[in-house]
Amino acid sequence: MTDRLLVLVRHGQSEWNLKNLFTGWRDVDLTEQGISEARTAGRRLKAQGLAFDVAFTSALKRAQRTNTLILEEMGLGNIPVIADLALNERDYGDLAGLNKDDARAKWGEEQVHIWRRSYDVAPPGGESLKDTLARTLPYYVTQILPRVLRGERVLVTAHGNSLRALVMVLEQLTPETILKREIGTGAPIVYRLGADATVADKVDLAA
Repeated sequence: MTDRLLVLVRHGQSEWNLKNLFTGWRDVDLTEQGISEARTAGRRLKAQGLAFDVAFTSALKRAQRTNTLILEEMGLGNIPVIADLALNERDYGDLAGLNKDDARAKWGEEQVHIWRRSYDVAPPGGESLKDTLARTLPYYVTQILPRVLRGERVLVTAHGNSLRALVMVLEQLTPETILKREIGTGAPIVYRLGADATVADKVDLAA
């Protein structure tokens, strides 16, 4: 029986996560804690007896570095790694680089909450979660899912909102329920898929 293994990991804590800034497509690195979270994720996956044939990541260094550290901990530094901006974080537009408290002071608590937590309302110059899904899901369907269904063991290291796109499909969530779903930094979600691409088994490897 083929494994049809798909593991999703959000990058470790970034410098701007720590500073409470909207990050989006800004290319910031991991903190020391983020590095530790990535290494811990790799050790947890290895302890489960898992291995990968290919890894996908975004075009942003915080996801790429997390991916590299996970694979190093697993002794899998030589597998193919495919980076694509389709897996990038949601683009926060004019909010990028702003402290979340400063944004609330400028636009108001309610407006910032709508931008952060609604499904289809985008911040100025940025993407809504719906927009993020529109670029991430086709990439999953055409590039990632076929490999999983062929029996390749696939790791995807990306971002909170781009991973929500995948979780929404895998767990058959609605636009309302996906908004309530939080994805922790450096916490692997292990899926095994059936031949019909639906989830046969799911394990959270959070701390």
